[in-house]
Amino acid sequence: ASQKVVLKLTRHRKVREPCPICAASRTLCLCAAVPRIELKTKIALLIHHRELSRNSNTGLLAVRALVNSEVRIRGEGRATLDLKDVLSSQYRTFLFYPTNDAVELDKALVMQEHTPIQLIVPDGTWRQARKIHSRHPELKDLPRVKISTPNHSTFQLRAQSRPEGMATLQAIAHGLAVIEGDLVGAQLMKLYQAKIERTLIGGGILRGNREWGGGK
Repeated sequence: ASQKVVLKLTRHRKVREPCPICAASRTLCLCAAVPRIELKTKIALLIHHRELSRNSNTGLLAVRALVNSEVRIRGEGRATLDLKDVLSSQYRTFLFYPTNDAVELDKALVMQEHTPIQLIVPDGTWRQARKIHSRHPELKDLPRVKISTPNHSTFQLRAQSRPEGMATLQAIAHGLAVIEGDLVGAQLMKLYQAKIERTLIGGGILRGNREWGGGK
């Protein structure tokens, strides 16, 4: 198995003249690398409020790329976020989280019905994501799906506690590859790779000697 390298990010380093959209420095701006993808499948990202300031977060990049997506912020204040309106008869809704009773998200499951799919994706640490089930009873009866493919990426933005552990953008890319096709998954993985490369450059591990924006 290949050795995993967890990239260290400085959370509170002040960026001079940051991009107003992606918050990276102008030289490492990711905006030109973000595709615009319109799909029938909907992604509803349930992000913990502490993730909003973390450089290692990738879920928000997925939402920027996916036109048919939305973000709900969890953990702010004492009131529990009401998610009843996220559930809609327009979609077959699944909670995308690897609990013990989660089933594999595969082509057979996708083809069971023609109704478009909505994936509710918890975004945060494993500890924060586990609380979804107890703090949001409206989601307790949703079927849960997972991707069991091992994560073979050499560079990771955070340490993972299980072989299939992935960054949120990676997981969404794998999930949408199953639902919408490999081209969609490849577009999102290209964005994830751009995030990794800029992190390597920011850490002085890789030299930024080419124009960014998706070209080789």
